[in-house]
Formats: sequence, structure tokens, C-alpha cells
Amino acid sequence: MMEHQVLYLSRADVESVDLSMKEIIALLEKAFLEKGNGNVEMPPKPGIHTLPDAFIHAMPAYIPSMRSAGIKWVSGYPENFKRGLPYISGLMIMNDVETGIPYAVMDCAWITAMRTGAASALSAKYLARPDSETVGILACGVQGRTNLEALACLFPVKRAYAYDVLPEVQGKFVAEMTDRFGFEVVGVKEPKQAVVESDLVVTSGPILKHPSPTIKKDWLRPGAYGSAVDFDSYWTAEALAQMDRISTDDHAQFQYYKSVGYFQQAPDPYADLGELVAGSQLGRQDDKERTLAINLGLAMDDMAVAPTIYQRAQEMGLGTWLPL
Repeated sequence: MMEHQVLYLSRADVESVDLSMKEIIALLEKAFLEKGNGNVEMPPKPGIHTLPDAFIHAMPAYIPSMRSAGIKWVSGYPENFKRGLPYISGLMIMNDVETGIPYAVMDCAWITAMRTGAASALSAKYLARPDSETVGILACGVQGRTNLEALACLFPVKRAYAYDVLPEVQGKFVAEMTDRFGFEVVGVKEPKQAVVESDLVVTSGPILKHPSPTIKKDWLRPGAYGSAVDFDSYWTAEALAQMDRISTDDHAQFQYYKSVGYFQQAPDPYADLGELVAGSQLGRQDDKERTLAINLGLAMDDMAVAPTIYQRAQEMGLGTWLPL
């Protein structure tokens, strides 16, 4: 019998591949086009919940055209920062599409961070004004960073406003992002300042089933776009009701989350990202529309990126081969 091996890629290995955000956005666009045309298999993600507002989810997906099949086992624990631990952690297992045999196991934290930012930017490509120049980031953690990076890939960003409930986290974000990008990054004292001044607004705090929303009606100005990475945790019912267009990344999963207690005050999305990419639903129609993307984070996002990570890691001699 043949001996089978899997390539184990640590977080350091995955990061060393250095796949660019532009490439990740392009991979996601290809995958969402397939989804929009009905060519992706992706059941709703089941999960277990050991603490309030924490989750451990199983996320399988198959994208035939990308020859990508696998599952992500991912956890999100909002209180981990108090222990000096990351909010998101987990592993991905990739399977050969012809035999089903696992061929790679890799850390999922970097991929999760990058593909989430990429999905926000891809949604913005269809729902935001192309000339958007200012970004508001509410919550300056990992997702604040990757969402800003992704938006800067597609839009002519000139200034970003940053707010975090922890001043030291906000200060670190401002310093790092100022060094990294060629535009101004401004820390603000109140979340409203980051919203009312911005064409593109990202909220990226913890996902909460019973949140105390911050963003009120009229804060998001006409013509602006929002990305609710943290579901509706930051957005009041009045602010959500004011949206001209709300999209998600998957209708079925949005309805599942609604059935278990999330999105009780959010209108149902008119389109998902696959429909926008495939053209079966139209994006922004005029410069005055307020638009919002509520992307839930899909297994297919990870499966769109993982094969390229694996291929390049092999070419670079990264990782450790382990017997099955």
C-alpha cells in the first residue's frame, strides 16, 4: 500500500508564502463567480459553543473549478485578549478531490484574517463608490488591519480614521498603518468621528448575539458603504433600516444565523456576493445610496486561497511532511 503524507504548514509557514492581498481578492472573486453560477458545494457550518459569544465551527467547502476541497476547524473567543491569546485560531485540512485523501494541514489564522478583509473589499467593489477616499475603522485589531489593506488595494484611499475602545490598541494601529501606507491615519476619540467622515466604514469587533450597538441613524452619510465584519454588533436597528442596499455572502447562512438569534433587527439582504459578482443582482445604482455588506465568513473563502498557499509552500520548500 502507498504511504501517504500530509504537508503541515505552521502559521509562520503560511505567512512566509507572502500571498498578496491583491491576489487573494482575485482568488475570492473567481470563487464567488463560481458560487453565483451555482458551482460551489458548501453546507451551513455547524458549531459548538463552550462560552457565551465564543464559537468553534466546522466549515467545509468544495470549489470544483479550483480543485479545492477541505474543511476549516476554527474558533473565536472574544475574551482571549485578556490571556494574551488571539481571538481566532484553528486549522484547515485539504483533501484530494479525486481520492479524498488529506494532503495538507495548515494554520488558518492568517488566511482567515486576509480573506475576510478581501471579502469586504470585493463587496465594496460592487457596492461602494469607485472614488471613495476615506476609510473609518472601528476596532483596530487584526481585522481592522486587513480590511484597511484590502480596501486600499481597490480604492484611492487618502485618509483613514481609527477608533478602538482601548486607546493603546488604537495608538499602535495608527502608528503601524501610518508607516505601512502612504496616506494619513488619524486616531479619533469617539466612534461617530470615524463614521461620519468616511466613504468606507468597517466595524470589526467581536461578534455578539446580544450587542449594544453604537452606530446610529444618519452617521453613515449618503453615498457611503459599510462592512459589518462583526455582524450587526455595531449597528443600531435605525441605522440598518436606513440602508438602501444590504448584501451578505450567503443567504442560507444569514437565515441560519437569524434563526439562532442574530440579526433580529436587520433587514434581509437583497443579494449575496456571488450574485453581485455573477451579475444576477445589481450593485450600487447611484452616488447617494447607503450600502452595507454583512459578510458572515464562508468556508469557500478559505478554500479559494488554500490551494495557492499549498502550491507556493511546496515550491519554496516550506512546511513539514508527516505520514498519515
